[in-house]
Amino acid sequence: MIPKIEQATKSEIKIFQEEKLAELLVYLQEKSSYYQQVFKKHNLAISSIKTLEDLTKIPTTSKDQLQAYNDEFLCVPKNQIIDYVTTSGTLGDPVTFALTEKDLERLAYNEALSFACSGVTENDVMQLMTTMDRRFMAGLAYFLGSRKLGAGMIRVGAGIPELQWDSIIKFNPTYLIAVPSFLLKLIEYAKQHDIDINKSGVKGAICIGEPLRNLDFSHNALSKKITDEWDIQLYSTYASTEMNTAFNECEAQQGGHHHPELIIAEILDDAENPVSAGQVGELTISTLGVEGMPLLRFKTGDMVQAHHDACTCGRTTMRLGPVVGRKKQMIKYKGTTLYPPAMDNILNDFNAIQSYVIEISHNNIGTDEICIKIATDTPTEKLLLNIKDHFRAKLRVAPKIEFHDKKIIQKLQFPAMSRKPVMVIDNRKKD
Repeated sequence: MIPKIEQATKSEIKIFQEEKLAELLVYLQEKSSYYQQVFKKHNLAISSIKTLEDLTKIPTTSKDQLQAYNDEFLCVPKNQIIDYVTTSGTLGDPVTFALTEKDLERLAYNEALSFACSGVTENDVMQLMTTMDRRFMAGLAYFLGSRKLGAGMIRVGAGIPELQWDSIIKFNPTYLIAVPSFLLKLIEYAKQHDIDINKSGVKGAICIGEPLRNLDFSHNALSKKITDEWDIQLYSTYASTEMNTAFNECEAQQGGHHHPELIIAEILDDAENPVSAGQVGELTISTLGVEGMPLLRFKTGDMVQAHHDACTCGRTTMRLGPVVGRKKQMIKYKGTTLYPPAMDNILNDFNAIQSYVIEISHNNIGTDEICIKIATDTPTEKLLLNIKDHFRAKLRVAPKIEFHDKKIIQKLQFPAMSRKPVMVIDNRKKD
């Protein structure tokens, strides 16, 4: 299931996307109250935007603007809205997105395409280990995508290792859809209950929410921990509610593939200009084919690197490397620039660490401070020193580290209304 456009030449993909961009601009000019005001304020004639390079003439859209003017992004009457979802609110208040019937069909197509990219076929059965409720788009997308692809789906939901293993043993899924750190909990449960995980029939996991790769696509500490115990393939996927689109790894596992029929992707520097080839920048997207709430040059806040060399799977599309970090979560600590994923990789190296949260704050002189709160069965001085030494070796700095009871960490990770674990708590004063 590889669409022709994903095997086209780079120039063919560019021409195709420019045609789709023209359609998007006309739609926004006619239907979007928000973008009508943007075009008018900046005296922008949409007819002057003819190429992808011309996109820089259009102001970007920020998360703050999406929050402040949420209703003005809606392009359809309310009686055409079939489903309401909200963003997770990781970096601010949740934003509402309204989806029409056409948008749900597009979401199903996107996810079927993404599953197929990771090797899932109509002969497979997937076990869903994320929620479908709480206005969560991802769980719904997975269900719709599996239906479109013709694959089976076991909707177990989040957590409860005992129930997950009961379903795995009973229904024999071939793929799991899960947050990768939860796979470690499944491994731990299996060991305690004499379950042979490598005879379970599971051959792969579509992993969300946490990175699996280093920037060179080698396994990071978390994915090594999983695959050292469980002989399964791990596929990374990157998506967001705002994008209505996913970037999934193929069997080559060299980055998430871009679907040019669904989204235009730019990688921008701090001055909102395209970065040089191979450089890290902020992913900025324009959605194609979205009817309810399309976005134009929306800054995702995620820092990524694009890869344009040919992939062995036959797709010619751009690939996104692992998310380096969230722009708003960048930390300046003792002269070193850090993002939380770099700390995750170090902490996941320690089997003694059961769970943790990273707290960022400002000290009394306004500079960044980091406190990592850890749950462990062995809260020794030796472990503390080992962790700090590991930080110094990898990142050149060692943050403050505290041991806490597992229940306290769990409460911090899962605040009320949370749909996924909160691993970073940013208490810094916002400008």
